[in-house]
Amino acid sequence: MSNPLQLSMVKFNQGAYIIVEGKQKADHFYIIRSGKVRISKEIEVVEEEGGNILGPGDFFGVVSTMSSHSHIETAQALTEVTLISVHRENYGELIRVNAPVAIKIIEAFSRRMRYLDDALARRTLNNTAELDLGHLFNVAEYYARQNQYNQAYFAYYQYLRHCPNGEYVELARERMQKIEPYAKAVYLDSEEEVFTRTYPKDTMVFSETMPGKELYIIQKGSVKITKIVDDNEVLLAVLKPGDIFGEMALIENKPRSASAIAFEDATLLAVNKENFERMVQSQPQIISRLTQLLAERIWFIYKQLANTLLNDNLGRMYDALLIQLEKARVPIKSGESYTFEFGMRELINMVGLPPGEGNRCVRELLRNSRIKAIDNRIQTTDVQEIENQAKYYRKMEHISRKRKEKSQGSIAGA
Repeated sequence: MSNPLQLSMVKFNQGAYIIVEGKQKADHFYIIRSGKVRISKEIEVVEEEGGNILGPGDFFGVVSTMSSHSHIETAQALTEVTLISVHRENYGELIRVNAPVAIKIIEAFSRRMRYLDDALARRTLNNTAELDLGHLFNVAEYYARQNQYNQAYFAYYQYLRHCPNGEYVELARERMQKIEPYAKAVYLDSEEEVFTRTYPKDTMVFSETMPGKELYIIQKGSVKITKIVDDNEVLLAVLKPGDIFGEMALIENKPRSASAIAFEDATLLAVNKENFERMVQSQPQIISRLTQLLAERIWFIYKQLANTLLNDNLGRMYDALLIQLEKARVPIKSGESYTFEFGMRELINMVGLPPGEGNRCVRELLRNSRIKAIDNRIQTTDVQEIENQAKYYRKMEHISRKRKEKSQGSIAGA
């Protein structure tokens, strides 16, 4: 028999700091019962969707609590506030007794993820265009030029399926015929039943802008989440067994915001909307896991957004590697080796550099004797070295920013 849900009420006076960015790993989050709270970050990369002022019914601290990372934001009481404190260990019970709250959190996370994904694409590739189903042709063309025929064939097929009167229908058919002997796309038509699917390496699960009806739980293998913008592929994440993806289209009934591709042979469990709603009631542990994964991804994308503010591209590469170490919770110890699950090409995509500049930075990165590229994987013989380098570039960026602010202040006061 489960323990009864126990929630505590806490009060803060006007002006009080409730949580502070960068501080200890959180173990509880807050739901506002009365009053107003301001959310802020040391570096506001993008303004929060809906603004930074929260009121009754809103919640904060969930990302850090459910991902078990340090706080990514500061919360300050604008008025006297009364908050409901929810401990991480009580979240499963909260779902069981109050499913609407869990759904509200998941839906809010879903909207936040979509908003932050779009912000990252804009910052890394300076793109603000709204995409429609016709973008499937652009996705197909990109992969065809890269000789990645599995992905190209899948995207051409989806373009023909969803845009039967599209501008490039004949060209898409012609391209499909040419690459068909070399392509092994799978599950071209969506299925309605929940079942286990196997995707060979480099086959596409779904493409960005496609309609979405299912979320996926990875049973075996790994899946990469990518986005094609301005003829560049941005790597958003590499997901492992136990991870869940595709939930935004399922929950919000909106097109896919990114593509999912088998990074290695992968076995996935597909869950449609009807079964997902049953899961909320019958399997709160899965919903709890989904919340944790969404929290982890939001924490990660905030780190990626902060990475875009580094002006030194080599510094961005070191910072991106450190973020991956933090994400994987790798202990930072001098002399400890580690092998990343991606190679230099993925690292270039991760920080959104064009190939020429990316390859130049890779050559400079490999001058560091503690970093190597072996079998399409990045290896380091000393994780402490990556942290030291990343912190150095962050410090230099901080100094440069403060000097710029000081200089602009002096000009304004002149």
